[in-house]
Amino acid sequence: MTPLATAVSGPRARLFACFLRLGTQQASPLQLHTGASLAAKNHYEVLVLGGGSGGITMAARMKRRVGADNVAVVEPSERHFYQPIWTLVGAGAKQLSSSGRPTASVIPSGVEWIKARVVELNPDKNCIHTDTGKEISYKYLIIALGIQLDYEKIKGLPEGFDHPKIGSNYSVKTVEKTWKALQDFKEGNAIFTFPNTPVKCAGAPQKIMYLSEAYFRKTGKRSKANIIFNTSLGTIFGVKKYAAALQEIIRERNLTVNYKQNLIEVRADRQEAVFENLDKPGETQVISYEMLHVTPPMSSPDVLKASPVADAVGWVDVDKETLQHKKYPNVFGIGDCTNLPTSKTAAAVAAQSGILDRTISLIMKNKKPTKKYDGYTSCPLVTGYNRVILAEFDYNAQPLETFPFDQSRERLTMYLMKADLMPFLYWNMMLRGYWGGPAFLRKLFHLGMS
Repeated sequence: MTPLATAVSGPRARLFACFLRLGTQQASPLQLHTGASLAAKNHYEVLVLGGGSGGITMAARMKRRVGADNVAVVEPSERHFYQPIWTLVGAGAKQLSSSGRPTASVIPSGVEWIKARVVELNPDKNCIHTDTGKEISYKYLIIALGIQLDYEKIKGLPEGFDHPKIGSNYSVKTVEKTWKALQDFKEGNAIFTFPNTPVKCAGAPQKIMYLSEAYFRKTGKRSKANIIFNTSLGTIFGVKKYAAALQEIIRERNLTVNYKQNLIEVRADRQEAVFENLDKPGETQVISYEMLHVTPPMSSPDVLKASPVADAVGWVDVDKETLQHKKYPNVFGIGDCTNLPTSKTAAAVAAQSGILDRTISLIMKNKKPTKKYDGYTSCPLVTGYNRVILAEFDYNAQPLETFPFDQSRERLTMYLMKADLMPFLYWNMMLRGYWGGPAFLRKLFHLGMS
């Protein structure tokens, strides 16, 4: 690997290199909660729904606000995953085992882990119900239930994953099948899809395409591969600066991109994918594949769709600047389950967590929230096994970049940040409530330039 000293230069770059070296170190085990108490309470000052990135991060922050005994997390899953790394798992660059840890190890020490599923929210009575039949009341509620994968909305799935040649980086059950399909590829169509719904990490469906193309080149199969990206969208990326860079890569690498094409059926036994033309409803096209990567349709979790906290289409209805619910002042939302008009990424959750922490602290003091979320999100667009375009932008789809260089260019340093530094920050800082996104780095670099 190229030494960082030769890849970057200058005082700011050397500081960044230090962060990268730190990120490659083995993360130390978190000294956190080890299990649910036998004497769980029925009321908490702060109740957090969901044990994903947003839920655990906010639980850690709220523990410092009100004390561990006054905070609980409702989460049924035994394992917690750092999902952004699955792009690299599907391409064979990382091991799946590196992405997960026991949920018990990430629940902040002393915070109650209620190992159950939420089945009903009753914000008018300040309580929720779980699938264990328990009613739990709260003073403040943080909803961090993530997003729901709806594979079954594609005819032939999820049962189609029992066949070879098909995978999906969006599920722990299917991400390794992507790598297997990539390795087994001989010749023909390699198809990558993007659904006609909101998705988490909207760049991921095309990241695996770029990585697959790089793998085919490395293994001498590129001349036998017809690489197709069928997307329901009308553009390759929503921010013009990065879209232009991606279009150049697509042209240079001879990739085929078809817009307004939505996957509606997979005939896995025949290795056929059926797409509907969204510009001409009812018009379909059947394409044979040698490899198929499916990005599933996604939606708000079912428990939220029928809840009073949801907007007309099922997402938690929050103020886009404060993350406070528009109707219930003691209810808050964070991450993928909300209707915040920005991309649904872990980086967005990090930035939101700092804003929400401040919002809740002021509301607890009967003060009006002052700090405003600008929609910051980040999408490290992996374009090869050692290159990343770091897209960072705000609510207005305008670049909101951290580093003092053109982030629309492919860079080794950005790949190292994606592959090594960010997982370290996630496990050791974000989940402990100490990482609110790169705003401080942005200030550091920009001050250094002034």
